[in-house]
Amino acid sequence: MVATEIIDNDVPAKVPARGIWGWMFFDWAAQPFFTVVTTFIFGPYFVARLTADPVSAQTTWSNMATISSVIIAILSPVLGSIADQSGARKPWIAFFAVIKIASLFCLWGAAPGSPVIYPVIFMILASISAEFSIVFNDSMMPRLVGKDDVGKLSNAAWGLGYLGGMIVLITVVTLLAGNPQTGKTILGLTPLFGLDAALGEDARITGPISAAWYLIFILPMFLFTPDAARGLPLRTAVRSGLRELSATLSELKRRRGISLFLIARMIYQDGVNGLLILGGTFAAGMFGWATIEIGIYGIILNVIAIFGCFAAGYVDRWLGSKTTVVISLTLLLVATFGIISTGPGFTLFGLVPLSTVNSGGLFGTAAEKAYIGYGLLIGIAFGPVQASSRSYLARSVSLSEAGRYFGIYALSGRATSFMATLFFSLVTYWSGSARLGMATLVLFLAGGLLLLLPTPYPADRATK
Repeated sequence: MVATEIIDNDVPAKVPARGIWGWMFFDWAAQPFFTVVTTFIFGPYFVARLTADPVSAQTTWSNMATISSVIIAILSPVLGSIADQSGARKPWIAFFAVIKIASLFCLWGAAPGSPVIYPVIFMILASISAEFSIVFNDSMMPRLVGKDDVGKLSNAAWGLGYLGGMIVLITVVTLLAGNPQTGKTILGLTPLFGLDAALGEDARITGPISAAWYLIFILPMFLFTPDAARGLPLRTAVRSGLRELSATLSELKRRRGISLFLIARMIYQDGVNGLLILGGTFAAGMFGWATIEIGIYGIILNVIAIFGCFAAGYVDRWLGSKTTVVISLTLLLVATFGIISTGPGFTLFGLVPLSTVNSGGLFGTAAEKAYIGYGLLIGIAFGPVQASSRSYLARSVSLSEAGRYFGIYALSGRATSFMATLFFSLVTYWSGSARLGMATLVLFLAGGLLLLLPTPYPADRATK
């Protein structure tokens, strides 16, 4: 029996609604780490305020992401294959949750002037734990709904995640983040818990908040979402999983459609990861945005992202995952060109001059407003490009092979993602310009898009 026949007959058992909602709440629980720690609050704080050298700090932050990506790329497919053999995913998620939560709490110690090595180590541990947990959670998705509905489920879960991230971000910006000069929040209030913005406490608190949020909201998944039955004992599962991984890598030579999809996704996801990791820090460095400005920018993007994901769920069901990803990548390319072409007094590389007059208040210059305009395209697209990539694969593999293929899927998202951040670091260091460093992301987004265009949909179609 060929792979596609297995897929067509591999129908998941009916799962109660609370089980599906429990799985979706994993994204709700996990997203604040990426929103307020990696992208919009702690990351920009690390670059702009933790040390006196923003360019060096931005390179260090990029190097942190590079190290994390290498570890994730090496171990994700191994863990995915082991999961297929050991069966249950929840014990793995629980194990990595402990590491992630502990590491995030430790970010509180990243005070201005303190050694950067400690937050770098904790960010690496939190990042790899978060990504490994996603491998196991994603591999549960094909068991929850039929293939016609995985795109809608994936985008809805991603949108729910953005909603959770936005709630935490709004809380930080309005109630916790004080202006370094006045000490007041954007609402004119004294920050909760007496947080001192001058000591970076408004940004450092995002680690413990994200940890607590994650701990609370992964519980519905553990309580209500059905897991695969237990399989082999751990030691046996490790040996069998490694053999299975080797067989899967050999199998990919015959499943050319899936191979092409994974390679394309490997390249374009590098660009997506780069935008998520570096976009906020780039704006902080160029415009001198503090926590309030970067937080408001993040809120705007997340509001747009929520609607983008839920709309993409219907587009995915109507036009398919591939079309949804292609549209999203096109929007991200336009947005990235816009961002790197904008600076104080100009956009589109100087073809459109902008006033340098600061009107006062948030985003007072024309260049800042233009940057936000391009950011809206990112908000629309960066959720659907990831959610529909996830459903693309789910439509192309069977339940019995979901773990190992989602492990390779994680590998494809991370195997060369260190290249995007490494290119950024090298070009920024060589040129002294973060703008030129950000321009390297275009290569990854465009390259992945060009490879995706000839890929069959579903990706296993060529095996029929």
